Amino acid sequence: MFSLKLAALTVTALVAWNTAPASALTMKECGETYRAAKEGGTLNGMDWAAFRKEKCATSAAEGVSADTVKTAEQPKKETSAAVAPTVAPAGVTFPTNLAAEFKTEKPAKARMKTCLQGYHDNKEAGTLNGLRWIQKGGGYYSLCNARLKAES
Repeated sequence: MFSLKLAALTVTALVAWNTAPASALTMKECGETYRAAKEGGTLNGMDWAAFRKEKCATSAAEGVSADTVKTAEQPKKETSAAVAPTVAPAGVTFPTNLAAEFKTEKPAKARMKTCLQGYHDNKEAGTLNGLRWIQKGGGYYSLCNARLKAES
């Protein structure tokens, strides 16, 4: 009887100690705590979902403040300066209007197919000068699509 009380007291202390820093509990640790409480008989009728919400989950305020701290500590990358919008190299040509064979398609798909046709024409002519179909900062498709949208 004494060992059962000692086990229950140990489990209760373990649960109380582990839930003080609630954000530190992982699902694995929470599961182990639940099993220990279940074996010790200290669940008081709680099921897994209720136990997890009460003992393992962090409050919304703690979660937001922890996320804010983590985000503030990470160094920011200067992507705006590193990735400038791509300008079409000299010699690259773009279609000025939708190809007649794609006029029955939805506008977005018609623009894509028209641009793809223009891309293949430029590729065969060797006038792409390093411009790819899709690339960071805007490739052939992005530039072509923007021009066709402006024309419509």
